[in-house]
Amino acid sequence: MEAIENSVAQRADLLELDCQLTRDGVVVVSHDENLSRQSGVNRDVDSLEFEELPLYKEELEIYFSPGHFAHGSDRHMISLEDLFRRFPRTPMSVEVKGENDTLIHKVASLVRHFGRSEITIWASENSSVMRKCKAANPEMPFCFTISRAVWLLLLYYLGLLPFVPIPERFFLCFLPTIINRTYFPFSRPVLNQLAAVISKWIIMRKSLIQHLEQRGVQVVFWCLNEESDFEVAYNLGATGVMTDYPTALRRYLDNRRAAAQAS
Repeated sequence: MEAIENSVAQRADLLELDCQLTRDGVVVVSHDENLSRQSGVNRDVDSLEFEELPLYKEELEIYFSPGHFAHGSDRHMISLEDLFRRFPRTPMSVEVKGENDTLIHKVASLVRHFGRSEITIWASENSSVMRKCKAANPEMPFCFTISRAVWLLLLYYLGLLPFVPIPERFFLCFLPTIINRTYFPFSRPVLNQLAAVISKWIIMRKSLIQHLEQRGVQVVFWCLNEESDFEVAYNLGATGVMTDYPTALRRYLDNRRAAAQAS
């Protein structure tokens, strides 16, 4: 909760969450299904009840900043319900990673209970999961899945995108320049180098981003932790960026705004 409170204090426009389900049916905010990396306990979230969940490590390596570590006094895992209650009007993106129907329906129910369907976003890489999410609460806006993003890019390069409806309201995408630097999707360095070159050529198109935003799609790049990456994303025309360092991003945005006003 301490990290969330700091993000809100830095005037974050959106909180990005990954959710898992405990054995007793509590939706918790956790990036990983297995707790080894986060807590040092080799157990899956769904094998434990909420009250049994271990504390986060005292020193936790930041996933997108290898060699850098986060520290905090509040090491408890939090439930999605507590988060909705604490920040009732803060927009949030909720990512569902697996095909867990119970998890999907519990998230949908919580969103309805707190009356925040219009400010809570469905996110998933998997199209079949996204279909279930949309069926569980069709009032919530939703993001592109991987297959839908590939389709989007194909339509863009064929020149057909202006003629095709876009139901998604958010395009959440990695910034290609972080591949092989802070983001390593493949185990072999040569594949990461190749992925960085190809994805940079395909995705980093200012005209694509402008087209999406003109059609009401917000483009958000993740997960950027260095000022040079903030600069690349905003110069491309991104709506926003996701970061593990909200204080650094707030400082960059304030300085960028001050420079624009001075000029």
